[in-house]
Amino acid sequence: QVQLVESGGGLVQAGDSLRLSCAASGRTFSSYVMGWFRQVPGKEREFVAAIRANGIITYYADSVKGRFTISRDNAKNTVYLQMNSLKPEDTAVYYCAARDRSNLAVIPAAFSSWGQGTQVTVSS
Repeated sequence: QVQLVESGGGLVQAGDSLRLSCAASGRTFSSYVMGWFRQVPGKEREFVAAIRANGIITYYADSVKGRFTISRDNAKNTVYLQMNSLKPEDTAVYYCAARDRSNLAVIPAAFSSWGQGTQVTVSS
């Protein structure tokens, strides 16, 4: 497993941008599929985006497609989520997750390691 620490959350206005970072510890980061999920109180954790180990293949939830971009820097053991054109409905705790398989996945149970989460609040 890897240990994950998110950063970069905050309070912004609708239309603004934020970039979340997730720093991973462990020698095998470059072999993991990485994902971002989000959760609001009373609701299930929701898939946002995922990226394969090579950093080329990505997948997004329809709700963020065209606005969010996931990327990774394997040399820095870090995955990013660039969020543009933020909307109030993007408000949630955002979690970074790691999956020790080569294929992408969109369900939380498919990911074995999780960060503690970072709050993103978008005001209207």
